[in-house]
Amino acid sequence: MYLMRLDDASEYMDLKKWERMEKLLDNYNIKPIFGIIPNNKDIELLKYEKIDDFWLIMRKWKNKGWIPALHGFTHVFETDNAGINPVNNRSEFAGVSYECQCQKIKNGIEILKKNGIETKIFFAPAHTFDKNTLRALKDKSEIRIISDTIANDIYYKDEFYYIPQQSGECRELPFKTVTFCYHPNLMTEKDYIQLEKFLSKHKKKFAILNEKSLMKRKFSFGDMLLRKLYFARRRS
Repeated sequence: MYLMRLDDASEYMDLKKWERMEKLLDNYNIKPIFGIIPNNKDIELLKYEKIDDFWLIMRKWKNKGWIPALHGFTHVFETDNAGINPVNNRSEFAGVSYECQCQKIKNGIEILKKNGIETKIFFAPAHTFDKNTLRALKDKSEIRIISDTIANDIYYKDEFYYIPQQSGECRELPFKTVTFCYHPNLMTEKDYIQLEKFLSKHKKKFAILNEKSLMKRKFSFGDMLLRKLYFARRRS
């Protein structure tokens, strides 16, 4: 099963690139998970023109079956801590105090709700978070699904469902559940062409994340080996 994830939707984004991605996914009836930054302060993203009807667009996407997620709060990296999913050595969350993380989660959820968006999914900027992030999510939200970590399939641990995210582009992978993570703001012409070729060939393998169908599968020995291999290759 393939899932599509789109990162960095905010009031400051390259709307033309996002609209091109929207049209492409609509052509193949693919409903992605899309991550919203509630209070974007990332200087790399603030360079885009502000979108006045941003929240109207977010509600439109949600109403057509796209799945919204809380993607951090400000998208500003505050530490060089890799946390429990060490994809990168920078984080908005990992290494930040529990109290501060609670405030980020609480304020982010409030902004989403104020604008008509509710979610039960979280993924952190740079994929990095720690145990205090999970604790804050439990205490300040109803979010119990994390789109991140390396595994062969969706698994359940410490009251959270983890949807594995293994690749930054579409490619054939042997795992039972694969999430492809795209950043539309950064996509090139070549990226769109390669993506469409893949979708035209593998569109039947893409699914819509259904919370009701999630199973409480334990993190397995095979998942552990896959995780160790993945991070060993990243370090090499």
